[in-house]
Amino acid sequence: MNREIKAEQVSQVQDKLKTARMAIVTEYKGLTVAQMTQLRREIQKASGEYKVIKNTLVRRALKDTPYSSFDHLLTGPNGWVFAYEDPVTLSKALIKFSEQNDRLRIKGGFLEGEFLDQMKVKDLAKLPSRTELQAKLLSIMQLSAGHLLRLIQEPGARVVRLIEMLRKGKAASQ
Repeated sequence: MNREIKAEQVSQVQDKLKTARMAIVTEYKGLTVAQMTQLRREIQKASGEYKVIKNTLVRRALKDTPYSSFDHLLTGPNGWVFAYEDPVTLSKALIKFSEQNDRLRIKGGFLEGEFLDQMKVKDLAKLPSRTELQAKLLSIMQLSAGHLLRLIQEPGARVVRLIEMLRKGKAASQ
């Protein structure tokens, strides 16, 4: 029975690694229960998940995957952050929390198969989030549409101004 439970847990970890766009390994030694609860809430707001998983289970889950070389991160008590939607938003939340709580240390992780060290996670947090990029794109599209509309209307407006000047000129000469 114990083996079946462990096999199920390894399968769950593998599923999380497959569905997550980004996974980050953290060391949480020294955080209080209240701080861990706050961390989980912040990560959940960013559409992520924070799980404490035994290193042996993670090693088994990473075996025979492209991530098997990352087992050097699996020392000591580790917490795993899984980003399911926007990795930038989640990394911002994680970096913000780690700056407020120096007991949380980012060891590294991977984003779509590429290894991320602590500095790369911080660099990722500096990027604009998906919603920020969408807002910028929408404003550029609206701005361009406004310019295009004015450009299309300008020849007609010139003709109207010319006709109006001619009309005023004839009215003044009469």
